[in-house]
Amino acid sequence: MMAQMAMIPSVGDTMQQSTEDLVDAEVKNILNQEALEEGFWDILAHSPETKKWKKEYALDSLKQLWSSLPADNHEIAMKCYVSWVYRQRNSQRSQLLFDLLEGLVRDSTVSPKLICETLLNSESLDYNRGSVWCETFQLIKKVLGGVDYKGCRDLLRLILEKCQMIPNSENVATLPQIDAVISVVGYILDRNACLLPSYFAVNEISKVCADDKSWPHWKMGRLLSDFVQGFRPAAQMVSIIGRSHLMPIVGHSLSTGNVWRLNQNTLKFNLSGPLPYNKEYQEPQTALLRYVLEQPYSRDMICSMLGLNKQAKQRCPVLEDQLVDMVVLAMERSEHDEITGDDDSQLLWQHISSQLIFFVLFQFASFPHMVMSLNEKLKGRNLKKGRNHLMWVLLQFISGSIQKNPLADFLPVMKLYDLLYSDIEVLPVPDVNKSVSTHDMAITCIWIHLNKKAQSDKVRLQRPIPTVLSEHIEFLNQNTALTMNNYRIALICNAYSTNTEYFNLPMSILVESINGNNKNKTLLPGGLEASAPTQPLPMSLLDSLTVHAKMSLIHSIVTKVIRLAGNRGSVALAPALVETYSRLLVYIEIESLGIKGFISQLLPNVFKSQAWGILHTLLEMFSYRLHHIQPHYRVQLLSYLHSLASVPHTNHNQLHLCMESTALRLITGLGSSEVQPQLSRNFNEPKCPPFVSQESEELNRALVLTLAQAMHVTGSETFTSNWCKDILVNIMHNTPHNWSSHTLECFPPSLAEFFHKSSLPKEDKSHLKRNVDTEYKKWKTMANESDIIAHFSMQGTQPLFLCILWKNLLDDNRIPPTAYKVLDRLGPRLLSLHLRTFADYLVQEFSSSAATQLVNRMVGALNDLVWKCNVVTIERLILCLALRNLEGNEAQVSFFIIQLLLMRPPDFKMRLTDFIRENSPEHWLQNNWHEKHMAFHRKYSENFYYEGSQDANSPNQHPYLPVYFGNVCLRFLPVLDIVIHRFLELPPVGKSLEKILEHLGGLYKFHDRPITYLYNTLHYYERKLASRPALKRKLVHSITGALKDIRPANWCLSEDYQKYLQEPIEESKWLPTSEYYVKLLGRLVDTLSGKSPPPFPNCDWRFNEFPNPAAHALHATCVELMALPVPSQSVGGALLDVIFKCGTQLPRDKIMSWMNAVGLVLTALPDTYWQVLNERIVEVMQCQIFSQSMTNISPFQLFDFSVCHSVFAEMHLTYMLALSHAVWHHASIGQLTLIPQFMKERLKPIIKTEEQFLYLCHLVGPFLQRFHAERTRCLLELTVELYEILEIIDRSCDHLRYIDPITDFLYHIKYIFVGDGVKSEVGKVIMNLRPALKYRLRFISHINVDEPLSA
Repeated sequence: MMAQMAMIPSVGDTMQQSTEDLVDAEVKNILNQEALEEGFWDILAHSPETKKWKKEYALDSLKQLWSSLPADNHEIAMKCYVSWVYRQRNSQRSQLLFDLLEGLVRDSTVSPKLICETLLNSESLDYNRGSVWCETFQLIKKVLGGVDYKGCRDLLRLILEKCQMIPNSENVATLPQIDAVISVVGYILDRNACLLPSYFAVNEISKVCADDKSWPHWKMGRLLSDFVQGFRPAAQMVSIIGRSHLMPIVGHSLSTGNVWRLNQNTLKFNLSGPLPYNKEYQEPQTALLRYVLEQPYSRDMICSMLGLNKQAKQRCPVLEDQLVDMVVLAMERSEHDEITGDDDSQLLWQHISSQLIFFVLFQFASFPHMVMSLNEKLKGRNLKKGRNHLMWVLLQFISGSIQKNPLADFLPVMKLYDLLYSDIEVLPVPDVNKSVSTHDMAITCIWIHLNKKAQSDKVRLQRPIPTVLSEHIEFLNQNTALTMNNYRIALICNAYSTNTEYFNLPMSILVESINGNNKNKTLLPGGLEASAPTQPLPMSLLDSLTVHAKMSLIHSIVTKVIRLAGNRGSVALAPALVETYSRLLVYIEIESLGIKGFISQLLPNVFKSQAWGILHTLLEMFSYRLHHIQPHYRVQLLSYLHSLASVPHTNHNQLHLCMESTALRLITGLGSSEVQPQLSRNFNEPKCPPFVSQESEELNRALVLTLAQAMHVTGSETFTSNWCKDILVNIMHNTPHNWSSHTLECFPPSLAEFFHKSSLPKEDKSHLKRNVDTEYKKWKTMANESDIIAHFSMQGTQPLFLCILWKNLLDDNRIPPTAYKVLDRLGPRLLSLHLRTFADYLVQEFSSSAATQLVNRMVGALNDLVWKCNVVTIERLILCLALRNLEGNEAQVSFFIIQLLLMRPPDFKMRLTDFIRENSPEHWLQNNWHEKHMAFHRKYSENFYYEGSQDANSPNQHPYLPVYFGNVCLRFLPVLDIVIHRFLELPPVGKSLEKILEHLGGLYKFHDRPITYLYNTLHYYERKLASRPALKRKLVHSITGALKDIRPANWCLSEDYQKYLQEPIEESKWLPTSEYYVKLLGRLVDTLSGKSPPPFPNCDWRFNEFPNPAAHALHATCVELMALPVPSQSVGGALLDVIFKCGTQLPRDKIMSWMNAVGLVLTALPDTYWQVLNERIVEVMQCQIFSQSMTNISPFQLFDFSVCHSVFAEMHLTYMLALSHAVWHHASIGQLTLIPQFMKERLKPIIKTEEQFLYLCHLVGPFLQRFHAERTRCLLELTVELYEILEIIDRSCDHLRYIDPITDFLYHIKYIFVGDGVKSEVGKVIMNLRPALKYRLRFISHINVDEPLSA
């Protein structure tokens, strides 16, 4: 024994040697002793005590060695030791070394994780060495309990990766090795052992055993698959029922964000976590993308859905495929249209052309790849009736890009030609009097472009232009005069847009037809001269031009405008040119030269040239002619207008009025969903000019009202207004003001709170009358004109001059010429301040005047100030009166003045009546707008300067600016919008509002967004209107009725509601039935599904207030529902009952489409409508089935809507779950933020059973991801509530049957969403739970608990 001890190196020696040498020496000592004893095995006899002593001695020497090694060297030492283990060919020796490793772990000398990892990472661990393999995993299982949970996760990954090396084809001899591994893996996965969160384990399995990787040996497959299947309940709890059937509405306020995001490579939903989701959630969502792709104006949403960045220019093959499929669908529809005579496919082809150009231009799709794919998909289909339309679409891109790209990119079109056209039949020349001729000859134009490209590249085409196109070529080459009477000029432009030799002549003819030849002139309002052409190019001709030709045309127009601006000519732009330019701006395919060039190039150039007439013209175009302008361009223009307002040159009556009117339209025209993202982004960009006015209180008040409306409609009033606080502070800094209490009542709480805190001292108006009287005496007594002008126009004096002029009119029925000189000196900006004081003075004077005769005289003087003296325009005066901060009786008096001004004198009423009767808002269909425009202005000329301000012989000091579209009626429209809202806020003036609607409602015929305005009004003032059904009816009837002469009967309201409008209000007792709600929702369902013929009449969506049929259908439906003479809760309940009680009337296979419609409608209505859903959820939570123990059926089966529905076994609570998902999926984040409060106040007190808790998890689980992305605070609150409710059911239930699904769900929340965000709060709850739950959840709270007890 002494000899053996002598062989052990001293500590001093160990310091001199490397770690490997030390371990080698130690293991050799142990194994040499074993070898010596093996040599004398027949004469040596060992007792059990001796063997034990030997093992302990070897273990002690190993422990000494390990203790002497630096911690950093332990890993090296272990690798060396393990290499000795696997070198042994003697089972006793290897067993000894394994036993020693176990001893090192038992004595806490070595980390069990280090041993396990080293063993598994060893290349020598081979399943072919059965005994060592089995011994390895036996040891791992023994020491595994000492490894922390993260270590167990890592070891599981290593084991699974190791097992992947065992081929499935191995014979039965390897089964012991497989069993050894299964024993360890089973131990790790054992939920009762709880070595690690099971969520960690399923995560590792999903990564190592992904679909694209090989699984471990088949015998382990069942263990792993069973374990993974155990997470199906958790996956079900976080899955939105029927998600693949829920469709958005493009352009609707809730269609942006991450809700509809798809993987851009696979088109699959971005599912969170490693859970085994149902197959339908993991499949490519081609139907969703195709649906969105087919919607007009959907390109921004598609980019958002697929995460496409215009700057990155990455190709997206899945988008390419869907574009091709959309073309094939259009080809199929063209076959159908030929048979039925329908022409709906024309709109589709127009849309396809726009989509293709955008996505190919930004390189999201490859043109040659698409053409080749089209060729493959059309083979053998014999779809030839749409071939000309297809070639027209391809020509759009080819003509515009062939000069910049290689010829090879376009040659695949030849294969399509061979497929779709015959080489035998010569194509006849179409009738060029029809626009479709440009489509019929598109293939010829393509060949001409290809041929021209080949010539310019000095290459030879594989073949000449086909002989079947010879007649087309001959027709195009005919040397005949070009006229505007047919489409021949468009054909030549399309064919030769890349060949200047042939292209310049037809393009110059087009330009001359709208610009004139500078010889003939026409008149504009104010006696201005303009170039003669007045008839614009018709939309049919513009539609017949290729994008390339349209770009050339718009470039020519812009160049002429800029040149004219630089020359400052006395002759204004031709009306035809201005109208044609505005029509060209509707084409989103030419955005860069179109609206983008308008904002960023043309406007700055015109301003730089100080061409105020052209600037006025461009602002008129923006106000009265442009549609669907992207919000960032509108905000950019608004900022630009505010920056121009401080320029001295723009302090010009007519220009200032136009700028203010345009700014008001821009502000009130912002969509509710556009306000927050656009204004917050623009405000935070340092280089952007502010969109808050520096001086106009009225514009800033309009902006505040727009903010309030947007916060209410989008539901963002449910959280703090941080995003708009800086904007409000800036507004209050520039134009400090207060709001009346009846207005603040309608504001969202956060906004009202801001204005309460920022309230200014109440203005003392008691001295106003005395001050006016004092100044009036001065006015009447001062004799020297120069002194009068100097005194009343002096800056810093009280702004009372309009009050003086009005008193002068009352006394003398005239205004002296000196007054006009004062007004001229003041200018329109300073006059705004006088106007505000004048409005307050008017209210005081009318309040103190009870005599009817005096009131009539006062109104008459006020009317003369507007119409005879032209001191202030009607729209500015009414806007100022409507927005003053007045309370109680004063507010009513202000509204009384407005009513008298609008309805008593005939001046404004006559203008309105004539304008509405003689004109149509469908300007894109007209060619005689200028004639009607001039006729109106000749009859009712507008004077923008003060009458008598100049002598007849003096030179014209105030030249008029050209007016092409505007008039007092159109300028009044945005003011009327605000007036109606102000009247709604004050119930006592309701009758006055009804009279105003009756007399002025016809003006909504020219409103650019009448249904949107009606929707916003009914939504924002829902509480004010709830008890006033007659007023709601009047609003709807006045606004929709204004369009009755230009729209079909079924364009908006249902037949039932139209009948209700025809009944006398006092006799009407209409209560909608369930059939009514089914029919109303059915219109939306059919629209979303693309039913033909559509429920709503088709139209040119480029000029509609809505971008697509679905957006129109949704808003029309919501307007009608909000206008019903029924309480909002009843309407909300009736919508839910369409699903619950009218299920037999709905097609079962379309049930999710109906739920989708209910979700869209409810979330687009005020909260009083859709919160009925909360009451129904509470009822379901209290239903009898939850009060009984579900022993016969699993709640997860009961809550699985798709399975239950497919076997006709669904229950009310299952429908409730599916419908709740549909509603909340479409909800804005503002609406969703109410869920934690709803849980806490309504659900928490009634949840007592495990099944109720599981139902709650199914309800809220799918929306955790949305909270995580958009509202983290709410996610944390919701998580804490879930734990607290779990504590309640833990106390109230004797036995919990579904601990594992519940804990899986909670671990999913932790590791995917909240992390340690609520660690302290939930830790306190976990400490109070039963041992089984506490043990499973210990990795969340990191508490030490004893071994688990039974649940």
